[in-house]
Amino acid sequence: MGELRSRRSVLAVPGSNPRFVDKARGLGTDAFFLDLEDAVAPSEKEAARGTVVRALTEGGWDGRVRSVRVNDTTTEWAYRDVIAVVEGAGADLDSIVLPKVTAARDVEWLDTLLTQIERAVGLPVGRIGIEAQIEDARGLVNVDSIAASSPRLESLVYGPADFMASITMKSLVVGEQPPGYDTGDAYHYVLMRILTAARANGVQAIDGPCLQIRDVDALRRSAGRTAALGYDGKWVLHPLQVEAANEAFSPSQEDYDHAELVLDAYAHATTVDRRGAVMLGEEMLDEASRKMALVVAGKGRAAGLERTRAFVPGS
Repeated sequence: MGELRSRRSVLAVPGSNPRFVDKARGLGTDAFFLDLEDAVAPSEKEAARGTVVRALTEGGWDGRVRSVRVNDTTTEWAYRDVIAVVEGAGADLDSIVLPKVTAARDVEWLDTLLTQIERAVGLPVGRIGIEAQIEDARGLVNVDSIAASSPRLESLVYGPADFMASITMKSLVVGEQPPGYDTGDAYHYVLMRILTAARANGVQAIDGPCLQIRDVDALRRSAGRTAALGYDGKWVLHPLQVEAANEAFSPSQEDYDHAELVLDAYAHATTVDRRGAVMLGEEMLDEASRKMALVVAGKGRAAGLERTRAFVPGS
């Protein structure tokens, strides 16, 4: 599959609304998905497929990750969503978001269907990725097998609202602690479970949205927590949320510069000086230091940061 694409901010765009699609083209998100699921009324789903195909083929997305969220596998719309979108705009599509994934078989079904369509229309087999939404208790229980279900899989996405409903959590506010919960974080287990499965299988972990779209501070709090755990990005629902999400999932300039210096110092000491003991100023480095620096440097490069400090041997 190659290097995973940056998804610090992933904008949800209703697939049935051309005005929203046009507005989304001008926003500074890393990625977006055109939605055929929850954002589209049942009576509009078939017509929305054509709107989504036109939006993709007309272009103007400036290198962002281009995705479509289809309806889930239990519905009558799912297979036609995939066929219409991939046959109509497969060359302009990076991934399919599959909602309400409860078992590996859901992803395997989509992988098989994508392969059939790609072969039929002459697209490179395997290029279109899959993103699996974990939205209920069954999906979380099966998250390890879901994360290992397909070489196409690029991310696991936490779906907070549906998940809260599935476990009968006593709350109507996504992202805040439920009433009466006053110790720790009620969502920590769910978030870490998804993150660990993702990392064990080399895919990204993406946090779900904050529904209070004008409360940017709430998004910053939520994104700050999941970024601290190691998540790669977050879904956003409104232009006001984009900058906050990008900032939360990017390292600071200072941390990015330091990570690059750690990598340079470690490489110089082990290959040029051929020493196992590595020093960067007063800091002792080892292989674990290099691995941590790779993570931060990778996030910084994906965010488009540029170094402001050069490595000087012996410094």
